[in-house]
Amino acid sequence: MAPRQQRLDPATTIAANRQRRGRSGNPAYRDTPPPRTAGWRDWVEGARIRTLPMALAPVLIGTAAAVRAGDPGEFHWVRALLCLVIAVALQIGVNYANDYSDGVRGTDDARVGPGRLVGGGLAPASAVLRVALGFFGLAAIAGVVLTVVTGIWWLPLVGVLAIVAAWFYTGGRRPYGYLGFGEVFVFLFFGLVATLGTMYAQVGLLSQEAWIGAIGGGLIACAALEINNIRDIEQDRAAGKRTLSVRIGRTASLVLFCLQLLVPFALAALLAIFYPLAWGALFGLLIAIPACLIAVTATTPKELILVLKLVGFVQIVFSVLLSAALVL
Repeated sequence: MAPRQQRLDPATTIAANRQRRGRSGNPAYRDTPPPRTAGWRDWVEGARIRTLPMALAPVLIGTAAAVRAGDPGEFHWVRALLCLVIAVALQIGVNYANDYSDGVRGTDDARVGPGRLVGGGLAPASAVLRVALGFFGLAAIAGVVLTVVTGIWWLPLVGVLAIVAAWFYTGGRRPYGYLGFGEVFVFLFFGLVATLGTMYAQVGLLSQEAWIGAIGGGLIACAALEINNIRDIEQDRAAGKRTLSVRIGRTASLVLFCLQLLVPFALAALLAIFYPLAWGALFGLLIAIPACLIAVTATTPKELILVLKLVGFVQIVFSVLLSAALVL
């Protein structure tokens, strides 16, 4: 009979992996040939496609608000497309940058969620870093083109700030994502900046509808980050990653997650006073409420991964139906 394997806790697993490498967070170690070269599926998984609704939603809401506030029949599709390229490129760039930074630090050594390129030994850290910088570069190029098209000279300043904030989320010596400020970054840049910036780039003004949509979409984006951090709370604590969930604990994090996911529908109801079709956005509650129930009662990481997928659907339903209410 084979001996029973001893189950290691996250802290023991991380310590063992670091001892095997010689030291923690050594990019040189990560650049040694991996046991299995990453295929295209691994790179697609590394882009974390399920997080793209966070990038699509603010552009959709901001464009709908611009159509509502602009001249009848006027639609700046080139500007809208450039805003979409910027948002998606930044989102994917952030995802690869997180993969790189968490991987070289050893934070992903005891992951319970989907595998990572660097942490899983599938790709050299330098390759993942180049891809992240490539997407940041694509966002920068689209930003420059948008500046030329709109004539808004200060747009590159916002773009530079977004890229810097994206990098130092998990990069640098003291990444603020490791200090519990990740939700602030997500709310500001994937809620307010992306939504309001999309509208302003198209019509040169901001409306109350855009602000309401930006806050609602930003809160749902925060909910996606929150449930991800709740899933990894033990591993992050063992690795020294002090996310907000690690700081306030699982129970408080679940309460915060539910608020982040449900408050946007109260905002949609407020908007429905002036735009009756906005009541349709409340159909998203058919997904949001089950997501909250699953999160609160979950006992395995697999259940929380399902919740993360549901949050993505909530973001899509909320943004599409809210945008339709503004346009129609």
